[in-house]
Amino acid sequence: MIHTRQKLATSERRTCRVIGLARSSLQYRPARRDDDALRLALIRLAKQYGRYGYRKIAELLRIEGWKVNHKKVERIWREEGLQLPQRHKKRRRLYHKDASIIRLRPTHPNHVWSIDFVHDKLDSGRSYKMLTVLDEYTRQALAVAVRTRMGAEDVLEALYPLLMRHGTPEYIRSDNGPEFVAEAMQDWLARVGIKPIRIYPGSPWENGYNERFNGTLRREVLNAEWFTTTKQAQIVINQWLRQYNHIRPHQALNMRPPVPETLIRNGPEHELLVTWGACLIHNHRPSDRLFCVHISVFLFNTYD
Repeated sequence: MIHTRQKLATSERRTCRVIGLARSSLQYRPARRDDDALRLALIRLAKQYGRYGYRKIAELLRIEGWKVNHKKVERIWREEGLQLPQRHKKRRRLYHKDASIIRLRPTHPNHVWSIDFVHDKLDSGRSYKMLTVLDEYTRQALAVAVRTRMGAEDVLEALYPLLMRHGTPEYIRSDNGPEFVAEAMQDWLARVGIKPIRIYPGSPWENGYNERFNGTLRREVLNAEWFTTTKQAQIVINQWLRQYNHIRPHQALNMRPPVPETLIRNGPEHELLVTWGACLIHNHRPSDRLFCVHISVFLFNTYD
């Protein structure tokens, strides 16, 4: 525009009309936005959830009330020099020549639970085990039981309260470990009406939901914390489980946590903290969206 006006000695109005440019576009000056508050909120969440990438942080910002998309969060993320999630190449699915097991896919809550062990060591070098229990449909982590040793009876002891709290699943998926194939374990499953599903030996991807959760547990807790006792490990893991189920966005659930929390105001004197847990729709169709209905209400006075 400036070059054309200098060469032809024409006015701004005539030049814009000839080249087809609106004068408002020419004279537009972008307003500078102060992103300091957003930047501080992003840094605060990045410190609080150190293993989250910018997409999960962007979802947490939107939950807090910020109107921001993931592209702006990524730009600020890079400007602050924060850790970026590494891109992984997609891997082809692996199958045995005999097709192994046709994996049963969950279609409703309490359809398929998956269980597995995670191993780690205390600062003294002593090994300990963790039993992880996951609902494959809701992606809710039902429990992580920590013991120095864990046999079939310990597995049953960890499953008892879960059945009382969440109900009985139709299937339990596991590997072929001695704790899971023990006679006491199989007899108990038959008595309560649960059908066992055993993956093909050497095929951990057939228990993919639980393996994914175990990897998250190791990255966000076990690789970041150093425990002296199993009791300390259990306390820290229980705190992390609440964050995983109620706060952490899950990509498979449209960036929502498995058990989201909602804060509802009920008059000027009280607030209701509603925790949505299990599922509302039970017509057992794969197309059903996940809704939540397990409600825990806590009242507390808002006046000082």
